[in-house]
Amino acid sequence: MNWTEIIKVALTGSFKNVLQMALIIIPMMVILEIARDLNVLDKIAKSMAPAMRFFRLPKEGAFPILIGLTFGLAYGAGVIIDSVKEGHLSWRDLFLINIFLILCHSVVEDTALFIAIGADGSIILGGRILLALVVTFILSRWSGLGKLEPLLAGKLVVPNCSHCEKIKS
Repeated sequence: MNWTEIIKVALTGSFKNVLQMALIIIPMMVILEIARDLNVLDKIAKSMAPAMRFFRLPKEGAFPILIGLTFGLAYGAGVIIDSVKEGHLSWRDLFLINIFLILCHSVVEDTALFIAIGADGSIILGGRILLALVVTFILSRWSGLGKLEPLLAGKLVVPNCSHCEKIKS
């Protein structure tokens, strides 16, 4: 067993994979940042109002969902927290948005990465979106959702958040 050869192959393969991911992620992030700066994402979010009504969500829920879908959970969480601080989203809205994004986040980046390693992107993308739509729709119609708020709300408090301040009172 030649350890030098094993380490050389492992490092070469790792570097190749990191380079391949960088060639996908960096241009994608640049394009998304340009779209954000040109308010393209705001315009798309406004056109999503009918979809928000389908899930019984306010139109203000479209922007956090769109950001979570494109940029991922970390950036989407920041937008969600800002929306809560501004008082645009209720606990129910937050719950449904989070369920949707847990199942279906960062779809552009993740799908591109899976395609790069040989997966069928349409199956991955379609499956994730379909699952997120079905589960979120079912939960948006579930009568027990209102019973969860007293159990779950208030467990996480965001500083300087008008909604969280109401819960603590």
